[in-house]
Amino acid sequence: MKFVPLFRCTDFKHALAFYSGVLGFTLKPGDTEDDWVVTLEFQGAELMLTRVDGDQRPAINACVIVDDVDTLFHTYQQRGLTIDKIESPVHQGPVNQTWGTREFYVTDPDGNTLRFIQR
Repeated sequence: MKFVPLFRCTDFKHALAFYSGVLGFTLKPGDTEDDWVVTLEFQGAELMLTRVDGDQRPAINACVIVDDVDTLFHTYQQRGLTIDKIESPVHQGPVNQTWGTREFYVTDPDGNTLRFIQR
């Protein structure tokens, strides 16, 4: 079984630029940026983006389990990720949580959040 998050985006081209340019996702073969729904891939993970109003509401969250949050966060900073989310200290960089994980969050332009977690 496999779960694939579905994020709604109001500005599809801007969202695709964010997910590909900053987070390193690529369009699944056969999908194009003109489609209504696309699948993005990154290191074996998949994420779907939709521009269809009835598919999903904005501001959804998904957890992404990774091996090394520090290296990934540094990579994202080199690609232009800025630390401007003041609502959560996790947006400021990887932190050790009291429940035993190390994590950081990245929120896309539509308020959808990927929570990167190292166990």
